[in-house]
Amino acid sequence: MLGFLKEPVVVTAKINVNLVALTVMGLISRLWGLCYPWAVVFDEVYYGQFVSLYMKRIFFVDDSGPPFGHMLLALGGYLGGFDGNFLWNRIGAEYSMNVPVWSLRLLPALAGALCVPLAYQILVELHFSHCAALGAALLILLENSLITQSRFMLLESILIFFILLAVLSYLKFYNLQKHSAFSGSWWFWLLLTGVACSCAVGVKYMGLFTYMLLLAIAGLHFWHMIGDQNLSNVSLLCHFLARGLALIIIPMGMYLSFFYVHLALLYRSGPHDQIMTSAFQASLEGGLARITQGQPLEVAYGSQITLRNVLGKPMQCWLHSHTNTYPIRYENGRGSSHQQQVTCYPFKDVNNWWIVKDPGMQQLVVSNPPRPVRHGHIVQLVHGITTRYLNTHDVAAPLSPHSQEVSCYIDYNISMPAQNLWRVEIVNRESDTDVWKTILSEVRFVHVNTSAVLKASGLSGASLPEWGYRQLEVVGEKLSKGYHQSMVWNVEEHRYGKSQEQKEREVELHSPTQMDISKNLSFMAKFTELQWKILTLKNEDTEHKYSSSALDWITMDTNIAYWLHPTSGAQIHLLGNVATWASANTAALVYLCLSLWYLLRRRRKIYDIPEDAWQLWVSAGGICGGGWAVNYLPFFLMEKTLFLYHYLPALTFQILLVPVVLQHLSDHLCRSVLLKSMFSALLVAWFSSVYFVYCTFSPVTYGQPALSLPELKALRWKDTWNILIRKQ
Repeated sequence: MLGFLKEPVVVTAKINVNLVALTVMGLISRLWGLCYPWAVVFDEVYYGQFVSLYMKRIFFVDDSGPPFGHMLLALGGYLGGFDGNFLWNRIGAEYSMNVPVWSLRLLPALAGALCVPLAYQILVELHFSHCAALGAALLILLENSLITQSRFMLLESILIFFILLAVLSYLKFYNLQKHSAFSGSWWFWLLLTGVACSCAVGVKYMGLFTYMLLLAIAGLHFWHMIGDQNLSNVSLLCHFLARGLALIIIPMGMYLSFFYVHLALLYRSGPHDQIMTSAFQASLEGGLARITQGQPLEVAYGSQITLRNVLGKPMQCWLHSHTNTYPIRYENGRGSSHQQQVTCYPFKDVNNWWIVKDPGMQQLVVSNPPRPVRHGHIVQLVHGITTRYLNTHDVAAPLSPHSQEVSCYIDYNISMPAQNLWRVEIVNRESDTDVWKTILSEVRFVHVNTSAVLKASGLSGASLPEWGYRQLEVVGEKLSKGYHQSMVWNVEEHRYGKSQEQKEREVELHSPTQMDISKNLSFMAKFTELQWKILTLKNEDTEHKYSSSALDWITMDTNIAYWLHPTSGAQIHLLGNVATWASANTAALVYLCLSLWYLLRRRRKIYDIPEDAWQLWVSAGGICGGGWAVNYLPFFLMEKTLFLYHYLPALTFQILLVPVVLQHLSDHLCRSVLLKSMFSALLVAWFSSVYFVYCTFSPVTYGQPALSLPELKALRWKDTWNILIRKQ
């Protein structure tokens, strides 16, 4: 029974020494001196703020993309024991001892290091020689810009890692298609393709470019499968469903999971709350949730409410009034109604309180039982402090003369009767009998007499002059002019009014609310709102000292100074390996010209290379050339501040194209032994130049050793490069 113990247990394994060596060299190049400099480097000042907020569980919104990349950086901080206490306010600021610099920079560095063996494996899976694959990996290894970007708390190296992992996984899956369909390894690589794609998109939306490329390639491959008569309809259906599950359903599910974890971690109120809706804010611990705790859900006649405009940008504001009136005449000579001003005020104030009144009754308190207000009901809105009614009439607004002035009505005993009836329209209602709910309902107020809609026009225009205390204009906008979020309001603070006497009511209005909404937002509602904010929220793009155009990237006519030592000449720049960039551009041009030449010749039934070589050439171009195109060309359509690091994903694909072209030239154009020998000698000289440039620019890649003034000047190979030289 125990006979198997008589023989030793032997385990054999194949080890690719090339792969191991490349991985070790990648780790050394990216991890060496990782804590240097012990100071904030370039965009670490930006991402570090989010890491601190994660550590403190404080909610934030970053319009640059999804949260997965930020969470990975925060994971580094968590593993290093970071407490989030550091002021990220200045590039070059020295880190305090509580900041685990090595841990924060570790994940980007590991991702950058693993890109080296990934490049090797991609070329192998494309069926190129191990020599070509080794060349691709070494070019990635010695690319100064990729090294610099990998060694700090930045996201590009993580993005490139997941992009390359997705490409490699798909190639491995595709190569298993003919002989091992639906095997365990086939499923593994197909599923990993979808996972890597979702991770790439979750780090930055730039990952969508490669994801779309792989979907297109997968679609093309499946189209070819449809023409294969050896595959049954059932088999084709299974292949289609497997690809749909792995490349669409799973990435969508993972993308949602990134936001689920993000929202689960960030449950506390923070500085970015104000751009979110009241319902979202109320779901966070502290902040608005503390104010609205326990509020009654249904708005009733007699309710005391504050009305927040749903648009919330560029700032949040509440419907507001005060005792001051509009001037009899404006600066341009137009006249006003001289009624009490109504504005949108960007701060919480007792003058933001209004009372919902039944036009058929005089009481300003909630009856027992309360009578809820429903969609379509007619109400009057009474200003809580001044007890004047919200009103609009056919008088031009102060800043928007094509819209109606909104005021609180003062009876001057002239021929201008009150027009203070408003119809409540719940925009997000589920039925026409919906009850107006605190925080949850988004409502429009339609003026009964003129059909104008209450609108915070000041959110998209100028503030009122001094007579309006620089507050935001509110107008009555005609419905025919369309729908906009500035016309939609929600109840934020709410209490059931109990005091009929004005003096008692004023005391009531000054006291804090102490009631809570028991109904929380669902995850999908929060995800939808946060996703919309990320896509639509735009910071004011200002011209940055190191911003550049997409055209500058190809020839590297620009650089970025990441860090400068306060006393010595030590500095770090985002600068590429000039020899590699020139080679990549040349390879792309050669590939394009040769492809056009081959296509023209094949059209004439002249086949210069074997069919299998042609297919290899096309597939490599689709991955490498297509990867460069989809990650580069979209930037010409973007209206945002661009930097050189945006080009790095495209550059990575272009570098992979270099050994593809070189092997093709060696195999099919260098036909004689002499030509092959000369070509090999040129390759050695060329690669030596790549290594020479890498070594030359290493001091500004790693930040050490510090260079003297003449040495710094010698590195300025282009006049457009901004090498920092201190005046003596």
